[in-house]
Amino acid sequence: MRFRPEPPHAHGQPDATGVLLCNLGTPDAPTAPALRRYLGEFLSDPRVVEIPRAVWKPILHGIVLRTRPAKSAAKYASIWTPEGSPLRVWTDKQAKLLQGYLGERGHSAVKVDYAMRYGQPSIASRLDAFKAAGVTRVLVLPAYPQYSGTTTASVVDAVSAWGRNIRFLPELRFVNQYHDHPLYIEALAKRVASHWTEHGQAEQLVMSFHGVPRRTLTLGDPYHCQCHKTARLLAARLRLSEAQYKVTFQSRFGRAEWLQPYTEPTLHELGKAGVKRVDVMCPGFVSDCIETLEEIAMEGRQAFLTAGGQEFRYIPCLNDQHEWMLALTGIAQQHLAGWPTRAEAGEASELAEQRERARRLGAAA
Repeated sequence: MRFRPEPPHAHGQPDATGVLLCNLGTPDAPTAPALRRYLGEFLSDPRVVEIPRAVWKPILHGIVLRTRPAKSAAKYASIWTPEGSPLRVWTDKQAKLLQGYLGERGHSAVKVDYAMRYGQPSIASRLDAFKAAGVTRVLVLPAYPQYSGTTTASVVDAVSAWGRNIRFLPELRFVNQYHDHPLYIEALAKRVASHWTEHGQAEQLVMSFHGVPRRTLTLGDPYHCQCHKTARLLAARLRLSEAQYKVTFQSRFGRAEWLQPYTEPTLHELGKAGVKRVDVMCPGFVSDCIETLEEIAMEGRQAFLTAGGQEFRYIPCLNDQHEWMLALTGIAQQHLAGWPTRAEAGEASELAEQRERARRLGAAA
């Protein structure tokens, strides 16, 4: 059968609206087998690795997946928490809080959930759950402020792949980017300002974004430009001169040239040049994860200190910060406009309980 059976439907059942918060993904455990499964899915995505399949597949399965999982597992183990992967923990919490924030603003018929592009819970499984719950309109909200074909477009691919086997498709909307959204910039500024209030301002603020191959820029991907616009807007909000901050790119993979300047060599150069104190943040990541907690807060710190720097301070991601949840709520509201988002009277009691649970979670944070 080409199309999957539809879930049972009761006539008169009110339609619901869903928001699916999509993040990149994480392995199930900090082990080599779990990393092999996760990396196998991640690095098989043609959006991520734009090498012809006939060339890349033997490299991936013959070399990369034989050597990299064990090394990556050790890194994940260094940042793993009792609750699991930090990325999953924060994304789950953001989804629960967004449910509550939207409910408090009258959008009581909106169901919020989260999914991972790679790994679990998958986008397909969460969309299935939405359909089973009577959701007929879905806003797909990627956790990527800056658009890139390697991330945002890949989420769209996954939703489209799910839809190819669905008979009764929900209405779909996608958030492409919010790199210059005023509420997002304000949340970043509040995060930095709070850090400076507690620790003082360093000589340099390094804004490290995830890297992508340089060829994507020349082929028309807007990611590089959007990263720089985010940085300019944040610097202006913080009243920083051009000499007080730097934009860098991290997480290189392979031998091809990626967007420059690279983060770790920049930190090494700053320490070598006599800069004593640096603050480093990752504006493109809305949840702390392996790239921020291990690559920046550990490896980046070591690069700066061994080169002569004296004080390295990592500024955490937005995570469950109140200003970020206000921003996420505002972005969702903007893209939900025109859709029914208020519950029928019969649903009010159940949804009020859901909002109260989300509110208690936020208060306990």
